[in-house]
Amino acid sequence: MATFHTVADSSRRIHVQVAKEIAIKILTGELKPGEKLPSELELCEKFGISRTALRESTKLLSAKGLITSKPKVGTNVMSRQHWHFLDPQFLDWVKDTDNVQRFLTQFLGLRKAIEPEACSLAARNASIEHRKALSVCFQNMKHAAFTHNYSSWTLNDHEFHKTIFLATANPFYIPFSNILESLFKTFIDEAAVGGRFCLDEHGAIYDAIMMGDAERAKAASQLLLNDHNQRLALLEAV
Repeated sequence: MATFHTVADSSRRIHVQVAKEIAIKILTGELKPGEKLPSELELCEKFGISRTALRESTKLLSAKGLITSKPKVGTNVMSRQHWHFLDPQFLDWVKDTDNVQRFLTQFLGLRKAIEPEACSLAARNASIEHRKALSVCFQNMKHAAFTHNYSSWTLNDHEFHKTIFLATANPFYIPFSNILESLFKTFIDEAAVGGRFCLDEHGAIYDAIMMGDAERAKAASQLLLNDHNQRLALLEAV
């Protein structure tokens, strides 16, 4: 049985704090799919909040696909197939769980499936403006790598990959440029600190896109995403 604690009031909206605590219990498996949450009255007492605040919390959790509420039935935890993994707030909750490493590895799998083709399309379709933006990003990344400036590298790495998705000229990739930016901020930052910059691998992607070589851009992206280039893969083995 999951245990809940009174939520301390703070500058953050209290219903968001409550939603996060319940979400983390679901994400870590303390609350399992199909399990019924305590009644409204019980949860209000455990968290020390009003019924209105609790209902705002359950609305937020429902919107993320984590729970479902039905009159006279109660509130139950939803199975993973319903979870909104690409929601930025959901990702923020994931980052605060004890099993974040599993999600990091799964995120790498998503990147492997999506990014190489995006790089290929960008090589074919990037506009002059996109190429200029990539050039600025890559020059900044080179300087960051030489000066060991992780914060500058991270900022420009985000922009580099985002520009690639925008450069595909495929409208279905455009939402990914925004969604994956949230993923990068949550997970790439986690993997980058203490790891190497992979400047040569990014340079190969950059050169291939600039030359319009789609196959080479795809292969370079695949090389960048190899497990040995990702610190998160090393962390998994620890």
